[in-house]
Amino acid sequence: MSNPLADTLQLPCGVTIPNRLAKAAMTEGLASARGVPTPELERLYGLWSDGGAGMLLSGNIQVDAGHLERPGNVVIDREPDAAMRAALAAWAAAGTRNGNHFWGQISHAGRQTQKIVNPHPKAPSAVKLGLPGGQFGEPVALTVPEIEEIVRRFGVCAAALKEAGFTGVQVHAAHGYLLSEFLSPRSNQRHDQYGGELANRARALLEAVAAVRAAVGRDFPVAVKLNSADFQKGGFAFEDSLQVAQWLEQAGVDLIEISGGTYEQPKLLGVEGVEEEEQQNVARSTLMREAYFVDFALAMQKQVSIPLMVTGGFRRREAMEQALASGGADLIGLGRPMCVVTDAPAQLLGGLDELPRYESELELLPQWLSFLKRIKTIKTMATFGVQYWFYAQIDELGRKGHADPSISVMAATRRVMSLQKELLAAKRT
Repeated sequence: MSNPLADTLQLPCGVTIPNRLAKAAMTEGLASARGVPTPELERLYGLWSDGGAGMLLSGNIQVDAGHLERPGNVVIDREPDAAMRAALAAWAAAGTRNGNHFWGQISHAGRQTQKIVNPHPKAPSAVKLGLPGGQFGEPVALTVPEIEEIVRRFGVCAAALKEAGFTGVQVHAAHGYLLSEFLSPRSNQRHDQYGGELANRARALLEAVAAVRAAVGRDFPVAVKLNSADFQKGGFAFEDSLQVAQWLEQAGVDLIEISGGTYEQPKLLGVEGVEEEEQQNVARSTLMREAYFVDFALAMQKQVSIPLMVTGGFRRREAMEQALASGGADLIGLGRPMCVVTDAPAQLLGGLDELPRYESELELLPQWLSFLKRIKTIKTMATFGVQYWFYAQIDELGRKGHADPSISVMAATRRVMSLQKELLAAKRT
């Protein structure tokens, strides 16, 4: 009997991915204080390369050292020097050692830069992130020359990654980071060529894609991570996403990864946000509901012909196979399971029926905290706490070569926050 997960996938640029399983992008926090890849990142991606996925995606590689998604991001915001080139090459070699693809995810955090990194991050407009707790500062609207410089840096970063031995790149335009902020009318209230109608709001993304393509050539994979929707009232809606996907196809993108949500509405994590979710006009399929964005991908496939990757919620092999067979996905992204089970793809390819679930808040959080989640501030803290548990597992993999599921959410949160403070202190010295 054939195994659809083992099928190859040919991209429009002519490159072939050896199977239909990808390690999705997850922030690592393992770079040096100056944003240079470390031996810990090499160890981590070596483990994942050995795990059987056809393609690995890195976490955020930032194009601006002043706009980190978190301390410990890799940063390529200029032509790399010799030390940086060597570190990137070692990372790429580790991440491709099993014959799989390793793509770098290029990003700018925009207003979703923590206040401890930058109290006044740049954004399309001066619209503050609507989260309680004061983690994020007051953003400042970008000037047109600043936007043009950010676009240029996307190309610089892509060229550096290709030279280092990465086998593709992904432009991050989802989850409320800068390019996603441009797409949303909630966060983009500009009145120039980068604001207003959708064609203007998509301009920064399309210019970044053009800069990346010019830097890497026609036969190198270029992907985009795109929100199916923000799931917020007055935000980026699915109808907008369909149109942007068509423009991306015309721009020569090889793969679109369908995701959704922002920090304010973290649909990508499968949890509720701090406000009521805005429903989208998308038909519900008969697919198993564990996959968050398959229905959006099914609808999008009717409008575009390029391959689509779907990440979020997949645990059962049957659901993955069904998503591939239905046309709802061409590539399956695995995230949280691989923070503990680094060879999850190999196990699925070998016939494993279901991956373990570690993310259940009832398993990870004390009952009293689950009850207090009715309060918005506590709800936000609880969501980030679960996320920090997975950050801690990635840290364990990078530093020690194995995960430690016995770590509590509270201990993981303290650990991640402490590591972030250490990186910031080291950067200042």
